Amino acid sequence: MWQLLATLCCLVVLTSAQSRLYFKPLSDELVNHVNKLNTTWQAGHNFYDVDMSYVKRLCGTLLNGPKLPQRVHLAEEMDLPENFDARENWPNCPTIKEIRDQGSCGSCWAFGAVEAISDRVCIHTNGNVNVEVSAEDLLTCCHMECGDGCNGGFPAGAWNFWTKKGLVSGGLYDSHSQIGCRPYSIPPCEHHVNGSRPPCKGEGGETPKCSKTCEPGYSPSYKEDKHYGYSSYGVPSSEQEIMAEIYKNGPVEGAFSVYTDFLVYKSGVYQHVTGEEVGGHAIRILGWGVENGTPYWLAANSWNTDWGDNGFFKILRGQDHCGIESEIVAGIPRTDQYWKKI
Repeated sequence: MWQLLATLCCLVVLTSAQSRLYFKPLSDELVNHVNKLNTTWQAGHNFYDVDMSYVKRLCGTLLNGPKLPQRVHLAEEMDLPENFDARENWPNCPTIKEIRDQGSCGSCWAFGAVEAISDRVCIHTNGNVNVEVSAEDLLTCCHMECGDGCNGGFPAGAWNFWTKKGLVSGGLYDSHSQIGCRPYSIPPCEHHVNGSRPPCKGEGGETPKCSKTCEPGYSPSYKEDKHYGYSSYGVPSSEQEIMAEIYKNGPVEGAFSVYTDFLVYKSGVYQHVTGEEVGGHAIRILGWGVENGTPYWLAANSWNTDWGDNGFFKILRGQDHCGIESEIVAGIPRTDQYWKKI
């Protein structure tokens, strides 16, 4: 009898082990496993010669942090389309099409915010004001409220800082004063074996210092260059409410839990199928749609254009997948500051 019980126990252990298949992160085995499942998305290599410590650092959003006041419900009064892409709806706003690179820093919480803020400044001025709001200014100058810089932060704190303290302009790494007051100072690194950028290292440096001066040659001054929000708020964790927010006011910032299979996303509608959790990550959501019967959110990542679908990705919509619908934040720009420019 005891031998039969021992055999049954062994079978249960083996079955359980097989149901929890382990694949080394970023490996060929992981890519092949996802593609063999023939689910709603396809995998491929985005990171070839990088340490997992580097990738984990990219996931720098501290989930379930401080919350902003939630805005009132909008969706009941709106007739929402089945598909919506902010890039097509507001073609005169170039930042909506842009993919940035956070480098070896857990600054996704800041990138998701300034990307959506930049989009909204353009949208709410009817395309008359195009500005790249500085990730550097937010990352380095918002301290306690936002978290810990390159070691992770809170999207809600980022939007609140914009409304209270304002943010200057600033573009990608090495863009200098042509684009704005404080461009990003952390260089992008090379995800692939052969490329022009330096290799990605796991041990990111310290968060850069907060500097309240603009790049040499840039005008106006730091204080005069500030862009302010009129309001910032949380969006109800409802599929329809998030769609209504994007449709009316522009892209939003969202955050979700990243698993190792997301790292190898290439195309289609992502849904988690295997792998362990890596960390919390913030992104910009700019639309929605349905692909082969699967509803999705259209989102922009901040891991350069050689990740995913030219830097963009789709993720399952309507089921709070990986928490994607639970931490949506947004805000409205103060348009009176632009009246003289328009």
